[in-house]
Amino acid sequence: MSFTEVLELAVDPARGTVYEHGWQSWSPAGIHRLGATGPRPATPRWQTMAFRPETPAPDEGFQGEGLLAVQPEPDAPVTIVAAADPTRAVASIRLRVHAGRASVTADGPVTVTTHDGPLLDALGSYGEALAATMGARVPDRIGTGWCSWYGYYHDVTEQVMRHELDRMDALGLSIDTVQLDDGYQTGIGDWLTRRTDAFPAPLSELAARIADTGRDAGIWTAPFCVGADSELARAHPDWLVGGAEAADEHWGQRIGVLDVTHPDAAAHLRTTFQTLRAWGFRYHKIDFLYAGAIPGRRHADIAPVEAYRHGLELVREAIGDDAVLLGCGAPLLPSIGIVDAMRISPDIDATFAPPLGDVSQPSGRGAVMMGRARAWQHGRWWINDPDCLMLRPGVERRDAWFEELRSHGALAVSGDPLDALDEQGLAWTRELLAEPAPRAAEWLADADDELGGAFAGPAPREDTP
Repeated sequence: MSFTEVLELAVDPARGTVYEHGWQSWSPAGIHRLGATGPRPATPRWQTMAFRPETPAPDEGFQGEGLLAVQPEPDAPVTIVAAADPTRAVASIRLRVHAGRASVTADGPVTVTTHDGPLLDALGSYGEALAATMGARVPDRIGTGWCSWYGYYHDVTEQVMRHELDRMDALGLSIDTVQLDDGYQTGIGDWLTRRTDAFPAPLSELAARIADTGRDAGIWTAPFCVGADSELARAHPDWLVGGAEAADEHWGQRIGVLDVTHPDAAAHLRTTFQTLRAWGFRYHKIDFLYAGAIPGRRHADIAPVEAYRHGLELVREAIGDDAVLLGCGAPLLPSIGIVDAMRISPDIDATFAPPLGDVSQPSGRGAVMMGRARAWQHGRWWINDPDCLMLRPGVERRDAWFEELRSHGALAVSGDPLDALDEQGLAWTRELLAEPAPRAAEWLADADDELGGAFAGPAPREDTP
């Protein structure tokens, strides 16, 4: 779809600001000076996996996905341009400044509203209105957790999970949910078959062991991804979206997309999550969700965003309304009203600087920047997930990550092998697992903030987090 002009504003490029909202959890978001240019992917692969695959941004200016806010100069009213109906379509919204005027264009239906007051207040008003329209789910309580990914990655085993459970009890940590992450499954798309070398007993027995400790069992899946090497891809190639790739190579293979509009594929998806729930998994982290909205040839002639939301609804129906659904790598606006919690940043990493300077990639800086830029969504659209506690020695600037997490008041999930924590790391972990009550964030980093900002202009000094 071509871009058409929405509005034009007189602006001060040096003092005016724009809030650019990215497509999915890992996409950059933040406040920039109007005379700057927003972040771009460092590689073509990352365009697919961290930005909006089908709509690369132009070389100059800004591109918000479904949301862009402009404040022409300090104290001026804020204009918000946003997708008209995110359940059906999410317009890409571009802004370019020339000769003191900002031109805003969009490739789909949008609404335009004007708000007095600070930018954060404007975003809050917009967010609350959209939450009411879309029926946002903001649970009173999700609880704290522990996740296997950042300690063990693909090397997770049943023995590891049992050992960590024992350590939680021995240390007396306040952990409500224990979540098994990526690494247990035989293939990407084959979520009900396990690696028997690493998990000799059925996963239902692990879930029961977790429940015996008084905790909920959680599990990771990437429900819309289908690996080329999976049994699902071999047995049912007709269940894949034609011409769509979630990644040209990930997990050592090409990653296709499950066509949730195909009746048999939809039934398979529903059965998969009904089975996982029956096995005892009440907490579901569903990842790489951007795959479900990639354009391609589907069984039903519906828009990619509609297909994505349909897939989410199938998962929610299968696990039940009382289960916890955490989205990750997810198109943000179309997920409102279905997920309980949402990752709002790229992965945290032991290294602070992002690879190739691309803040969409795992890093401490990227997690801080995007976590701050989307802090206002917490308590409005869902419970924010700023990503896991990583507080063991060897994590760069772990003190800054602790302070950052403490300021969010959002989901608290430990990602450390508990034996790897030193005295300080354990003390910080105990404090964060105290689980502050969900709240709407009261602050937002701007372009001049050296820690969370640096959205535009010079990089932070090396002596600051």
